[in-house]
Amino acid sequence: MLKKSIPELITMTLLVLAALFVLASCTSEGNSDSFPQVASPPPFDFPDGENLRSGMHQLAFAMLRLDRELAKEEEIEQIDQREVVENLQRIKEIAEELQEGDIRSAHPYLAADMFRFLNDVDQALWQASLRSPRYYMAGRVSGACVACHDSNG
Repeated sequence: MLKKSIPELITMTLLVLAALFVLASCTSEGNSDSFPQVASPPPFDFPDGENLRSGMHQLAFAMLRLDRELAKEEEIEQIDQREVVENLQRIKEIAEELQEGDIRSAHPYLAADMFRFLNDVDQALWQASLRSPRYYMAGRVSGACVACHDSNG
């Protein structure tokens, strides 16, 4: 009976030591020098992935945000002037980036009317920034995508 308990005792001791070794190796902080890092991870530091989307996707998202803010006029909530101005500024930045890029091959209709679109955005920014803001031009800007896509669809 004693011979059976010694191998069992040794086995249990080895299992406990193995478990302690595994736990100890899991709790070490960071990457030790014994295992050099082969490659550094890519810099995924985008807060919302916006930089991964194309300019047109970014423009569509900014237009959607502007539409949502302008739709508040028909609800109980009031339009937040600051939100409208920020969305229009973002739309202007994206449209200028698109204009500087190779827009003619991917979006020929937008390329032809980009100057007029940016003019409308400037007018909308000016009117939305007034002490008594007017949102007519902001509505025209938000409808510009629909007008272009419906006529070319």
